Amino acid sequence: MTGFNIHNHQQAHFITFAVVDWIDVFTRPAHKKIIVDSLKFCQKNKGLRIHGWCLMTNHLHLLVSAQEDANLSDILRDFKKYTAFSILKDLKSNPKESRKEWMLWMFKKAGSQNSNNKKYQFWRQDNRPMEVTSNKFFTQKMKYIHYNPVKEGFCKRPQDYPYSSAQWYIDKTGLIEIEEILI
Repeated sequence: MTGFNIHNHQQAHFITFAVVDWIDVFTRPAHKKIIVDSLKFCQKNKGLRIHGWCLMTNHLHLLVSAQEDANLSDILRDFKKYTAFSILKDLKSNPKESRKEWMLWMFKKAGSQNSNNKKYQFWRQDNRPMEVTSNKFFTQKMKYIHYNPVKEGFCKRPQDYPYSSAQWYIDKTGLIEIEEILI
């Protein structure tokens, strides 16, 4: 899969998955739930270790690694494939989605421009994973992730945004259990 240059799967990586054309798909609760549930599934069943995360309206930031016997590239490939399929399925079948025709047209257009796709393309392929090799880099990326919703005006404090790991680092609560690490 394009964009995956992960060599040390057990080392933490900073990765951003963006929706094609930066389409604001994650404004709907059902689509946010697909992402959260899929991350939890990958933790429980595929060996994904989540150290930080933040879901915005059109992209997902992750600080992740894999358990010793797991391949991070494979986990992330499967995550992207499943979430794309599930969200597209929901879009097609949801009569209440006012942006349905436009979004499906955009995903189909993106898919037709990429020979790797059969019909639709949901996620961009330029993930550029960055290996976390120092505490300074880890802290920089974690701050970037957690302050993204504040910068966008969604909340005043990082811990007030439910779709991130910021609250976890304050009181060990949140939508997703985080595996804290030392670099």
